[in-house]
Amino acid sequence: MIYLQLFLSFLQIGAFSFGGGYAAMPLIQAQIVDGHQWLTASEFTNLITISQMTPGPIAVNAATFVGTQIAGPAGAVVATLGCILPSCIFVTGLAYIYTKYRKLDLLQGALGALRPAVVALIAQAGIDILITAFFKSGVFSLAAENISVRAVVWFVLGFVLLRKTKLGPVPVMILCGVLEVAASFFLGK
Repeated sequence: MIYLQLFLSFLQIGAFSFGGGYAAMPLIQAQIVDGHQWLTASEFTNLITISQMTPGPIAVNAATFVGTQIAGPAGAVVATLGCILPSCIFVTGLAYIYTKYRKLDLLQGALGALRPAVVALIAQAGIDILITAFFKSGVFSLAAENISVRAVVWFVLGFVLLRKTKLGPVPVMILCGVLEVAASFFLGK
């Protein structure tokens, strides 16, 4: 039964994850955190971090990770297949349609109209992750004891390094991780 749940959950994620990995995050969260409670909100944030540090799409990495957590290696295979099957079918069909009708104004207009919706999905996912990372309770509250100051510092540092230097995401993540380990060692939690 768990294999069927994993397959169907990630089949839905794969079928409705328009706009790429970041746009899929709210769908992934709805299935694995809110719906099935396979992971907590904090574990979901860790999942996103791990998915960013490993090669491959976020949704596929999430499927493999959650499948392994819930049902071992077989669960990873089932969840990953559920996640990629809709894409294989959709992309094959869309490639045919696009190559045949790419010059139509109607198709170009539809694609242009989808872009703002995808940006909204990405923004929502980013805000949810920021709240989980910055606020210890996972709920937006400006109470001083609820704000994780070090998380905010690592965010600002990472943001500045990514915008102002030629460092890529991986070195910035490693640097912030090392700084957090050092800060935890010297300052405690």
